[in-house]
Amino acid sequence: MADFPRPTGIEYLRMVTGEPYAPSDPELVEARAWARDLEFRFNHTPPTQPDARTALIRDLFGSIGDRFNIEPTLHVDYGINIHVGERFYANAHCVLLDVAPIRIGSQTMLGPAVQLLTATHPVDAEERVSGRELGRAIRIGDRVWLGGGAVVCPGVSIGDDVVVGAGAVVVSDLPDRVVAVGNPARVIRTL
Repeated sequence: MADFPRPTGIEYLRMVTGEPYAPSDPELVEARAWARDLEFRFNHTPPTQPDARTALIRDLFGSIGDRFNIEPTLHVDYGINIHVGERFYANAHCVLLDVAPIRIGSQTMLGPAVQLLTATHPVDAEERVSGRELGRAIRIGDRVWLGGGAVVCPGVSIGDDVVVGAGAVVVSDLPDRVVAVGNPARVIRTL
């Protein structure tokens, strides 16, 4: 499949820089439709066709290392705002909502049903019902392991060599070399 031209309009620029944006913008609607098509094809490609799966992820993501393994099903918003290092692994049913950039380091593993959520909405009800949305970038370092069902909320940075326990909800930054668990996630141990 030919590369989809990266959106360049004002609403896209607002979206990826954390400003309120209109998700109904035609350019954004088209970009999400393109991502849904690739996502659907990836999720329905037989396991006996690993090269086809690899090609679809390379078309979908903004960048990804040479060696990776992503299990279906996968859900993204745009795909193009996801940048992943070498030897990445994502188990089944992961959700990467990339209205803002998601940057994941090398040798990082996502357990099943992990959610990386850059998308958010205004807290003020009047602003929220206007239809404008927001995004906050997520950064995850090298050699991180996010346990099954972990949720990383908008704007969070996770350092290198971090373990996040299954079901944890990460609402604030985590430094290098810690274990964090719970809702909200809290550091219980230094590595």
